[in-house]
Amino acid sequence: MPRRAMYHVALDDEKIQGARFVLLPGDPFRSRLIAERIGSVYGAPVPDGPLAHNREYCTYLMDIRGRKVLVTSTGIGGPSTSIAVDELAQLGVHTFIRVGTTGVIQDSIAIGDVVVTTGSVRLDGASADYAPVEYPAVAHPEVMLALVRAAKSLAGTLGCRYHVGVTASTDTFYQGQERVDACSRYIPRRLRGMTEEWRRLHVLNVEMESSTLLTMCGALGLRGGCVTGVINTRATDRVGEPITAEHLRLGEAHAVMIGIKAIEILITNAMPL
Repeated sequence: MPRRAMYHVALDDEKIQGARFVLLPGDPFRSRLIAERIGSVYGAPVPDGPLAHNREYCTYLMDIRGRKVLVTSTGIGGPSTSIAVDELAQLGVHTFIRVGTTGVIQDSIAIGDVVVTTGSVRLDGASADYAPVEYPAVAHPEVMLALVRAAKSLAGTLGCRYHVGVTASTDTFYQGQERVDACSRYIPRRLRGMTEEWRRLHVLNVEMESSTLLTMCGALGLRGGCVTGVINTRATDRVGEPITAEHLRLGEAHAVMIGIKAIEILITNAMPL
């Protein structure tokens, strides 16, 4: 079979060495952080540099329990996420876990907590190119269960709580999430009140990649899941609370550790699925 090479992620069959699992941060710099965490947990050597880094796609190749695992950043939003997922799937990757950060809209969720997504409200545009809007963006049950079990086993040690439920996934950070601090300070009428509407419908949080990932994985016959660390809240009692370096550190670290543990569970079946 001829070697398959992917243009955007700059990876090919030879480079990924048979890896079938991938952790997907958004931020390219988080790929290195995740690789270092894997190295510290499992005693795996961390490469001096990435396996590939092209545009927003930064990839490391690591070992967890004897299996090759990719860490590939997606960049921000659905379009760039769709390229990463599509090209990795073409190389044979079958299990995708988004490891990111999020803002929450429910009063009961605190900074540093983690959210395991069961399904996403499809407020993005990219997923519509893979399945009609009636098609649900839901996590694969095995991946979701592994994330829940990872969260349950680590939450006490990490000093956080975990929450399982529905996520809203948008294309934009400002108007699409009903923020008024954009340049024009104008929000289109159709978007006004959306935060309260999703809150009343028991949506837990808002981010920008999960609906694309979960729709694609379902439509393409892959396994997908999402865990995010809380770095910001737009709950009714804390509106306007800023994102700080400490909030980012907490949310990021907790989501990363749970994502890594979930991959181990899926690889070893240490906790039967």
